[in-house]
Amino acid sequence: MANLRTEFAGLKLKNPVMPAAGPPIKDARAAVKAKEGGAGAIVTKTISTTAAEVPRPNMARVKNGFLNTELWSELPPEKWFNEEYPKIKKLGLPVIAGIGYTKDQIKSLAKKVEKYADALELSTHYLGDDTTPMEESIKAAKEEVEIPVFVKLSPQIDIPEFADAAEKAGADGIVLINSFGPTLDINPETGKPLMGSENGFGWLSGEAIFPLALRSVYQAAKNVDIPVIGVGGIDSGIKVAKMFMAGASAVQVCTEAIVNGPHVYEKINNELNNFLDKNNYQNLKDIQGLTAKVMQKEANYDTIVPTVIKENCTTCGLCVTSCVYEAISFNESNDYIVIDPQKCEGCGLCITRCNFNALELE
Repeated sequence: MANLRTEFAGLKLKNPVMPAAGPPIKDARAAVKAKEGGAGAIVTKTISTTAAEVPRPNMARVKNGFLNTELWSELPPEKWFNEEYPKIKKLGLPVIAGIGYTKDQIKSLAKKVEKYADALELSTHYLGDDTTPMEESIKAAKEEVEIPVFVKLSPQIDIPEFADAAEKAGADGIVLINSFGPTLDINPETGKPLMGSENGFGWLSGEAIFPLALRSVYQAAKNVDIPVIGVGGIDSGIKVAKMFMAGASAVQVCTEAIVNGPHVYEKINNELNNFLDKNNYQNLKDIQGLTAKVMQKEANYDTIVPTVIKENCTTCGLCVTSCVYEAISFNESNDYIVIDPQKCEGCGLCITRCNFNALELE
């Protein structure tokens, strides 16, 4: 069995999978369920100086994703200080407490939260081109507390620039990404938006944003020396492995925990362990940052024709159907597929369509 332990910014986790700041840890009761479900740490829903008023409906499942108009906690900060945080602290897992959003709000909350948390996660929300508000928030928190301070970034920014600015401002780690948006989806029966916000807009999370999150983690990890925590569309152990290959030190899960419940942390960890064992990796350090080491330096423009592994082919036909170049067909006895090298453009789609490892690209 592989070692799933990870350590970053002085925090020691028995496994790298934890909730993201949001509905999965809306209160202490949810935190208990997350621990029972196998989470390696607890990340609490972001609080601010007042309780949030959230438009409703505020969550919806969409194909390959999830829409929300979630804000910060609907509970007042006093309830967190008096009831929720003390109970969460007693669970015995590392606690990362989410607070936001302006430098003044963060400054007024940081010290009060510190005694319940092992680290802070700052939400400075959706930023434009100016790194100043983020830098001021980090500095405000660092002036108040001794524990590590992480900052959560959105995908709609220049990741290397903001990551570098966060590190220089004193951040002990970076969490990314936040939900992407604004976005819109509509009920076709009524024409009304799925979200109850003023204009019907919401924010997209879940499976659809994973490639965006993965790219963001890769860029940040390449540009800073502080830990990076990956979040966005993680629903399997394979995706955790990809995040570590991109340079992450841990991951957070939100949509999957909402949709399928708090037992998903154990499921994801089991899948991660199976992946590591299957590929003879002893621990997470063995794969951390791997992608930067093997990343091609220049784009490839040569056509590479996939190799067919005949004994694995089930002739399901997915590759045949989706080959727009009509380069793939069945052999005469329909035992396996064949590829015409004169027609093949080397696009690689068939590789990703095959579920049986019957095609590989050299």
